[in-house]
Amino acid sequence: MIPILTILILLACVILAFFILIQNPKGGGLTGSFGAMSSQVMGVKQSTDVMEKGTWTMIGIIGGLCIISVMFFQKPAASEKNSSSAKQSTSAPAPKK
Repeated sequence: MIPILTILILLACVILAFFILIQNPKGGGLTGSFGAMSSQVMGVKQSTDVMEKGTWTMIGIIGGLCIISVMFFQKPAASEKNSSSAKQSTSAPAPKK
């Protein structure tokens, strides 16, 4: 299950990077390049709202996937052996004869 969640997190990170690189807070960037095309479809003002919502959505998805992935981690087998040997070594010493 961990490899699937890792792939999903990486895919969400790539999409988030795409959303961040497209927007420019001063109105330039790729959104400004497609100004004529986007104004016919949904307007320039609308495209910045979509980009901002997409950014926040991807941040939420990445955060959620990271929290969910922690539930699927297992303790390594080596630590269980060390903890059982530590319990044996801390037992009371044998009585003297």
